[in-house]
Amino acid sequence: MKQIFQLIVAITLLTLNTKSYSQTSEAQVKPESITSGVQPVDSVKINPSGLNFNDNIDTILSDKLDSMMHTWYVENSFPVDSINAAYAADSLQQALPDSIYIQRLQSLDSYIALPYNDMVRKLINFYFNRRKGMVSVMMGLTNYYFPLFEETLAKYDLPAELKYLPIIESALNPKIVSRAGASGLWQFMYGTGKMYGLEINSYIDERNDPIKSTDAAARYLRDLYAIYGDWHVVIAAYNCGPGNINKAVRRSGGKQSYWEIYAQLPKETRGYIPVFIAANYVMNFAKEHNIASAKPIFTLLTDTIVVTSYLHFEQISNTLQIPIEEIRQLNPQYKRDIIPAKPDKELVLKLPIDKISPFIDAQNQIFAFDRDKYFPDNQLVPIKDDRGYRYADTGGKRKIYYTVRGGDKPNSIAAKYKVEVSDISEWNHLKHNRLKVGQRLVLFVDSKQSKTAAAKEEQKKKATETKNEVVKETTTASTDGFTYYTVRNGDNLSKIAKQFTGVTDAEIKTINNIKNEKNLVIGQKLKIPIKS
Repeated sequence: MKQIFQLIVAITLLTLNTKSYSQTSEAQVKPESITSGVQPVDSVKINPSGLNFNDNIDTILSDKLDSMMHTWYVENSFPVDSINAAYAADSLQQALPDSIYIQRLQSLDSYIALPYNDMVRKLINFYFNRRKGMVSVMMGLTNYYFPLFEETLAKYDLPAELKYLPIIESALNPKIVSRAGASGLWQFMYGTGKMYGLEINSYIDERNDPIKSTDAAARYLRDLYAIYGDWHVVIAAYNCGPGNINKAVRRSGGKQSYWEIYAQLPKETRGYIPVFIAANYVMNFAKEHNIASAKPIFTLLTDTIVVTSYLHFEQISNTLQIPIEEIRQLNPQYKRDIIPAKPDKELVLKLPIDKISPFIDAQNQIFAFDRDKYFPDNQLVPIKDDRGYRYADTGGKRKIYYTVRGGDKPNSIAAKYKVEVSDISEWNHLKHNRLKVGQRLVLFVDSKQSKTAAAKEEQKKKATETKNEVVKETTTASTDGFTYYTVRNGDNLSKIAKQFTGVTDAEIKTINNIKNEKNLVIGQKLKIPIKS
């Protein structure tokens, strides 16, 4: 029976998309159970063929750390000095001998082997040299999240070292969303989250619920171990999916070790185990590198209360005088500031512990506050302003307008302004994902984000205007179906063609009888076909 269950799990996992990679290969199920004990730490400096440091890992990790710094709790509960230090210029520390890194990793007595190589060293230096201040803040957040991770991993008899996975997955930001659509502390994709019982709909996304997503992640890791029986491969599979692991195994001639199949893995996954090892080192030996955990001004001591009726965060905020951002921080699973609870569907609200009793005492007042505004006729319906746009989920954000450009898609606009694609659709009554160039969209964004985006838009506008001015200055109109372009310093045919709609460099070359474009002369007049 156990083997049949594991086979079902293996087949089901292979039908899902984890992160941004497809998983369509068949799995070879290994029925071994997880055993207790400590695996020896590899003290050999390994350098498998094809092992190269991928600079893109820097960008991925940096983006996640930056997102952590912009969460409400970090911005409001950590001292200004800690925040300033996190954004301070990079400070280079003196490199340590490899033998010290190896000795320290060995001293951890890790259940999961923590070998050392050049890539691990570079990633350790990335954290300690380039993101030293952010590491300090992230260590402060571990006091809030690690007890939850440790308790859940122990419940399923999993290695405690797996608590460092959210460090590299999300930098402990429960609402982070990747470009591929993975969400939450453990970065679940939609399909995997649904498979492991996480509720995901228009109002709730339990991938962002720290408690439920941690439990789901532990069960997912347990099932992957039942398939592969090797923790390095399991952690890699968590990143890229079992299908990609099995493809790598086949392309490697049946080899099973992570380091043996390394060259056949997706690029991001090649750095995943080294990042995991580096995270273990950083979290355990920061003190030795003169990095102390940043201590928040106030700690999040919380408790939960069961809700059995529709409730909006603003009703709580206005009645109990709690910043709505704090309620969002504590309840990241509710997407639209609404708890869609019913008598037959109880949902949980998390609040600061000192607000639990006031909530109970003022419960009737809280639910009655502006009830007709938030839930007309006590129904869960979108609230619209006088222009027909939803504002029930805007949360006090700033309304801006965006003009669609060529190549724009809802997901690219959503990523740019850090909003949900579904929100863009509802704000603008979009029935499909096709956008028209010049179409005007309404967006509700954070003030800081809107200013950043506005600045970038202004830069693009100026660049476009400059480009248009250059074209205007160097072209003259004609009535014979052509316009004439004056060659400028640095021009080539490709660069010139890009300035005219529908024109190719080959056409310019043919029309002007150019044998060798290297012979272009500054001031030379070129005929350019006019195309609509």
